[in-house]
Amino acid sequence: MLNQLKKYLSAGQIVEVIYQDRYGKISKRPLRLQAIEGPRIKAYCLTRRAPRVFHIDNILAVFPAGRDRMSG
Repeated sequence: MLNQLKKYLSAGQIVEVIYQDRYGKISKRPLRLQAIEGPRIKAYCLTRRAPRVFHIDNILAVFPAGRDRMSG
C-alpha cells in the first residue's frame, strides 16, 4: 500500500481510497495526496473540501480517481 501511495503522490495524481475509520465505518473518498509522514498521509479530501490525515493501516484500497477497481 505504501509503495502505491508514494507512486501516486510523486505523480500528483488524485486517488480514491477506501478507508476504515477508528469506529469501523468504511468510506470511499477522493483525495489529493500532499505528504506521507510515518504511518500517516496528509491529503486534501475532495468530499469534505478540507485537509485530512489518514492512517495508512486503515486504507483498505487505493486507485486512480475516476477509475472503478472492478472495471479495470
